[in-house]
Amino acid sequence: MFKPAPMMRLSAIILEKDEREVLQTLGRLGVVQLTRLPPGPETAALGVRDLSAEITRYERFRLRIEEIRRFVEIPMPAAGEPPAGLDLAGIDERLRSMEEHIDEVSDLRRAYRQRQRELIALRDQVSDYRGLDVPLDSPDHFSFLHFVTGSLPEKNFESLRAELGNKVALVALEGKKGRLPVLAMTTRQGSESLEQALQKAGFQRETLPEAEGTTTDALCMEKEKEHQRLEAALERLDMRIRSLADEFAPYLAAMETMIGMELGLARAQQGLSRTEATSLIAGWVPAQEAPGVSEHLKAITRGRCAIEVSAPANPTGEEVPTLLAHSPLLRPFGMLMSSYGVPNYRELEPTIFVAVSYVLMFGMMFGDWGQGALLAALGIAALFRGKTEKARDIGVLLCSFGLSSMIFGAIYGSCFGLEALKKYALWHDPLEGDPMGLMYGAIAVGIVMISLGMVLNVINRFRRGDVIGGFLDKFGVSGIVFYWGVLALILGKDAITSRGLMGPALILFLVIPTLCWMAKEPLEYFRHRSGEHGTLGIAITESLVGAFEAFLSYLANTISFVRLGAYAMSHAALLFAAFMLAEQVRHLPYGGTVGSVIIIVLGNLVAVVLEGIIASVQALRLEYYEFFSKFFSGDGQAFEPFRLTEKTPVERS
Repeated sequence: MFKPAPMMRLSAIILEKDEREVLQTLGRLGVVQLTRLPPGPETAALGVRDLSAEITRYERFRLRIEEIRRFVEIPMPAAGEPPAGLDLAGIDERLRSMEEHIDEVSDLRRAYRQRQRELIALRDQVSDYRGLDVPLDSPDHFSFLHFVTGSLPEKNFESLRAELGNKVALVALEGKKGRLPVLAMTTRQGSESLEQALQKAGFQRETLPEAEGTTTDALCMEKEKEHQRLEAALERLDMRIRSLADEFAPYLAAMETMIGMELGLARAQQGLSRTEATSLIAGWVPAQEAPGVSEHLKAITRGRCAIEVSAPANPTGEEVPTLLAHSPLLRPFGMLMSSYGVPNYRELEPTIFVAVSYVLMFGMMFGDWGQGALLAALGIAALFRGKTEKARDIGVLLCSFGLSSMIFGAIYGSCFGLEALKKYALWHDPLEGDPMGLMYGAIAVGIVMISLGMVLNVINRFRRGDVIGGFLDKFGVSGIVFYWGVLALILGKDAITSRGLMGPALILFLVIPTLCWMAKEPLEYFRHRSGEHGTLGIAITESLVGAFEAFLSYLANTISFVRLGAYAMSHAALLFAAFMLAEQVRHLPYGGTVGSVIIIVLGNLVAVVLEGIIASVQALRLEYYEFFSKFFSGDGQAFEPFRLTEKTPVERS
């Protein structure tokens, strides 16, 4: 529970001819994380092989498959087995055939849509003049008439009409954006004066398309019919695409399965050290899976292999991957922890502490029996109706939050903020009585969490062999002495003073821890002398700064937990405000009772959503910055086993 799953180092020397079958078996098992070892006398004489050309080829296949799937709109590949006799050459040939069909459909669709855009542009060009049946013949076709179409500022239309008088037929159309489309017609002799008047009025010419023997109305009808024919053609293309999708889907899934396996194998093979006739497979495997993996390798190679399974050295120069084997109840909290970082293999695994403290802090800020029951009900629904693991994890979180909120709701006497139920409180409402009691309780939670973080830090450092850090770090043994010593001085000042122990207490609790913090970096400098800690002057400076930072961090971290009480009061205040507003609405002459009930319901919904988000975020902040920062490095490497799936992870080096 407090440690990651134990891992074993697996090394296997196999014949090169067995390499592919061995890797296929490991990929199906999915319990070994492969690692890359450098060539050498203790590993393998030859370096790794270069399979970059094959990997590039497989990646291109995957891109082509992805393009086909995107075009025919197949969202996810269905499970499929490669058809009998299908090889890479067969995949290439089938993809070419699919791409030819797609190119044909794509070119047609592109041409149809381009023509549609042209028709829309043409329609927009003549739509203002529809209904006037304006002829679209070329200007030279008219011997005696002069047509002009365009637009001018709406405010200039009346003055233009007055200026032109009866010499010009001036028709105004429906205006848009401050401009008025107009059609002007006059004789050939009056064209020059018309043009001058239009120019003075701010006229902008809009040339209509030329089409002999037709008009704007006839052209619009013709193009609308063409547009409808294009729509029907596009619908037929869509049906053809759906037909191609049904036809391609099983083959694409099967091909992608095969390409994914080949890509995973190539990446794995590229990372293996080798000799002329053998290959070295190295990696990490969970201890409980190691015997089974060994038996599989022996069976596949018919005993033609040399296998070594060993526990990681302590300390070890290589990084051991971390496998968090959580139960369904702890898995959601492990997810919260992993958002900060993965625990190092040699660190204590803090998920159980995260689960207890996170749920406790949420309930303290969101204490309401009724709202907690609502969250728990939502969580139960997600647990039993959720179709994915993530949905069920959210259900576990909601159930945990709900139960904690119900417990604190009973303590506060809060059930949807109803005043009549507060008299049954085990303690009292956060806004009533002495609010400092709530603040002291919040600080007490902070003291426990900070102290636990320091204890875990000491344990982690000793497990890593860091004795100096375990004793002298600001969150090590010296930090524990300082923190609890200061608390003892604050809480037991009178008792210590009455016994005349204030001087020794100050030396023990303040002076000695400070000297320990100041000595840590110089001792590390003299221990390593590798340049990692810079010069002695830099080490001394870092110690002084670290000691000063320690004083401030303990104070700030402890005070930060006051927010637990503050947000509990904020939650109660929000419900109190909703009931005050409801009381005012209740006295309205019409619908007051119904309105007050609606306000109470809405107030509770706002509290559930808004305060629920705030409480979860603030609890997570306290976990990350006030708790994890004491002991949790988060620099571990997550265990990523080699699997022959569509998205095989790249093996760690």
